[in-house]
Amino acid sequence: MTGQPDEGWVRAARTGAVLTVSLVRPGQLNAQTPATWSALRAIGGQLDDGVRVVVVRGEGRSFSAGLDRSVLPGLAAELTALPADQAEERIRGWQAAFRWLRAPGVVSVAAVQGHAVGAGAQLALACDLRVVAEDLQLRLPETTLGLVPDLTGTSSLVGLVGYARAVELCLTGRPVGAAEAVALGLATSAVPADRLDAAVADLTAALLAPDPGAARETLALLRSAVHDSPAEQDAAERAAQVRRLRTLGS
Repeated sequence: MTGQPDEGWVRAARTGAVLTVSLVRPGQLNAQTPATWSALRAIGGQLDDGVRVVVVRGEGRSFSAGLDRSVLPGLAAELTALPADQAEERIRGWQAAFRWLRAPGVVSVAAVQGHAVGAGAQLALACDLRVVAEDLQLRLPETTLGLVPDLTGTSSLVGLVGYARAVELCLTGRPVGAAEAVALGLATSAVPADRLDAAVADLTAALLAPDPGAARETLALLRSAVHDSPAEQDAAERAAQVRRLRTLGS
């Protein structure tokens, strides 16, 4: 399961139950294009049950500075030329490049250093967990360009920091540093940049430690808790526990 730099500047490497997805365009601060999203979506489409943790990272000094601004005029012209339903369908395909990072049974971890701006911030937010370097500058500046975050970022952001803080971050487009990211719940921890890979490796090992079946069921419960009613969540817990007990007793 690999992607080459000329296929969106994305590479994927599998080691046991861990899939590492890397943006490999460091000279442009890992700026993204639709080809990047196509490559990410293809990687997600090849997931198998043996993958338990996905690590998303960017080579060089930045995670991702967002959309490559040089392609924005062409993208805008392309989308506005399409009927609205077709334009929305095109964006749906791009969103799929991010949404698979919450695939059933998989825990995704973003290793974020330097810039995480726009599409870069939304890629980090698409993951379950984020470990950040102390030089983090995370921003969602879409509204300052007359646009909106449209790569699954709004639901992730509100779920993490709440409605009011999400409003403030999106409408001002201001940067969030590492310490604030931890305080807001955007990141699990902040470490020196030269410790980022080691911190992610430690977290990955801890995530792989529990029983795989119990981990998958618990992850599913935590994800459903965001939108289900208390009664629905209680029912889901009961059903999951019965499945686990039967599995352990078989």
